[in-house]
Amino acid sequence: MVRFIRWLLFPFSILYAAATLLRNWAYDNQLYSSTPFHFPVIIIGNLSVGGTGKSPMTEYVLRLIKPHLNVAVLSRGYGRKTKGFRYVEMHDSAELVGDEPLQIKHKFPDTMVTVCEDRVYGIQQIQDQIDAVLLDDAYQHRKLRPSFSILLLDYESLQHPIIPLPTGNFRELLHGCKRADVIVITKCPQEISAQVKFSIESKLRKHTLVPLFYTKIAYKKLQTTTGFLLDNTRLDETVAVVVTGIAKPQPLLSHLRPQFKRIIHLSFRDHHNFSKNDLDKISQTFRHIGTSQKVIITTEKDMQRLSSSFIAQHPLYFLPIEQEFLFNQSNTFDAIVTRAFSFE
Repeated sequence: MVRFIRWLLFPFSILYAAATLLRNWAYDNQLYSSTPFHFPVIIIGNLSVGGTGKSPMTEYVLRLIKPHLNVAVLSRGYGRKTKGFRYVEMHDSAELVGDEPLQIKHKFPDTMVTVCEDRVYGIQQIQDQIDAVLLDDAYQHRKLRPSFSILLLDYESLQHPIIPLPTGNFRELLHGCKRADVIVITKCPQEISAQVKFSIESKLRKHTLVPLFYTKIAYKKLQTTTGFLLDNTRLDETVAVVVTGIAKPQPLLSHLRPQFKRIIHLSFRDHHNFSKNDLDKISQTFRHIGTSQKVIITTEKDMQRLSSSFIAQHPLYFLPIEQEFLFNQSNTFDAIVTRAFSFE
């Protein structure tokens, strides 16, 4: 039913695409102004709505750059209940700063992490304290002129027609690829046929000739917030309640299902703020499983939005993920990003 309604809105998708193209044309031809900065400002973004792996890529770039530069992370802080500019602190909640910025702060506690809807204003607040800024979602924020843009496109979305909002999930058409300095196809399968690879590159090469990379999700070990690893010797006897509030949970479920006796998936919308009723529902589902061999599993991002009391009361594990480059491309990507930050 929802899919049918979205197709009824297709005329609005045409209007949306036209408005987006006109807006980008105005910026490209300097009818609207963009603000540059005198130090590296690197953007990680996408053309679609969520689910492309911006957080793992942000963390990858941070690990690469942090030993050389004092780099700050600036995010919009999607899903937070506050407004304006804020520094992200270790003791903050996701409601104050957003789940993704909080996750990054917890993993990189000595990195300055900030949130602000107005990216130009946000950078202006910290420009005297840092050497470079990494933005985790600002590809459509044309008021800012980045020095380098990393565009992420998830593999699955490129196997289907590119349809803009509200019928599809794209903020802008593939024409927007021309603003990128590199493109990364994320969430790829381990093996990509030459035919599929040719099809993807043919779509993109109509718009850009920038370097193109492929990555897959690298799942780490299930662990608690204190770093305790889940014993994997009896997973085939274990029932797992999997709680997700992410845009595209299917890759996670596909990874977990072969390992466990049974999976019970409780799905919430992306960046969902878990209410008391939500937590009660999860607890009730867990209690009603007729075996003592059971756990609750969630994503690292969702863990930021679960209350500390709920975490303490349940055998709750999260699954960290990282980006892993295919076709031995990591060294080339690292070299390009290194040059973009100008510390070679």
